[in-house]
Amino acid sequence: MLALVTGSSSGIGRDMARYLNELGYDLIITARDRQNLEKLKQELNSKNERKVDVIIKDLSKTEECISLHEEIKQKYDFVDLVINNAGFGLCGEFTKTDLQKELNMIDTNIKAVHILTKLFLQDMVEKDKGRILNVSSIAGFMPGPLMATYYGTKNYVLRLTQAIKEELNKSKSNVKVSVLCPGPVNTNFDKVANVKFAIKGLSSEYVAKYAIDKMLKNKTIIAVGWKIKMARFLSKISPDSILAKVCYHMQKRKIYK
Repeated sequence: MLALVTGSSSGIGRDMARYLNELGYDLIITARDRQNLEKLKQELNSKNERKVDVIIKDLSKTEECISLHEEIKQKYDFVDLVINNAGFGLCGEFTKTDLQKELNMIDTNIKAVHILTKLFLQDMVEKDKGRILNVSSIAGFMPGPLMATYYGTKNYVLRLTQAIKEELNKSKSNVKVSVLCPGPVNTNFDKVANVKFAIKGLSSEYVAKYAIDKMLKNKTIIAVGWKIKMARFLSKISPDSILAKVCYHMQKRKIYK
């Protein structure tokens, strides 16, 4: 079994790679940070003889997403599992946040997920097997003032995955798709996004293991933790105007120096 994990140099992606390695998967790990990827490869190689292939790509660039798929196709017959984890956030009033950072976020959080999902899904549908796990967020269920672009990107990932799931169901395909929707996780995300969350974050190790276990049980929407499951339930019954007000007050700014 072979798995591709994007954004695997740190955080949830790194812990997903570690857990998949324990489960017996060979791995393709990709991100921009060669040093951290090579360090992870060395760590995993010290535990067992499973193959770990490092591929350096900047997935905010369309051509590198396409070349990643092409390179993997040339090396391997089939990828059994694709985890689209690469992404980041940005906090601030929409009129004041940096446009270029937001466009880069859209390229990473949306375009990369879209391209890799489509290309690898086509391969999987042809062979009628395989799994894709897209990483969204609890943000995908609601509007997000003070993190408007980030919430918008995660809405896209969630709805895209749900739509693909229904198409696969209608065609009676054996290919499975899932979407992970965690709340705050103890990673470098909050520092990059310049935000401090009101809800205490879960460990990335716990979220990674929980997500993969649920995915392997064919769970479509994977919400982690009772607070996040409650938030999802409330998002279903509350008007969008109320959700927007709640989200606004939940975003606590923190300036990093």
